[in-house]
Amino acid sequence: MNIELQALESNDTWSICSLPISKQVVGCKWVYKVKFRADGTVDRYKARLVSKGFAQQEGIDYLDTLSPVAKLVTVKMLFSLAAIHCWSLT
Repeated sequence: MNIELQALESNDTWSICSLPISKQVVGCKWVYKVKFRADGTVDRYKARLVSKGFAQQEGIDYLDTLSPVAKLVTVKMLFSLAAIHCWSLT
C-alpha cells in the first residue's frame, strides 16, 4: 500500500484542497490481488486504491466523474475502426 501511495503522489494524481460546503466526499477502498507465476508460485502482491463511485447521487454529485485511463491497445483499436468505417476523429 505504501508503494501504491508513493506512486500516486509522485505522479501528482491528486492535490489536497478544501471541500466545498455543498459537496459530499466520495470514499475509497483498497483492493488487493495476488499475482501468480506460470508455475503457480506467488509472483507479487498488488494493492490498488479505488474510489467508491457507486456512492454518488444523481443530481447532487453525479456529474462529477473520475477520468478513466485508456490502454494503448484500446486506442489503437478505435483508430483502426475509425479508419475502416471512414469515421472522423476529433
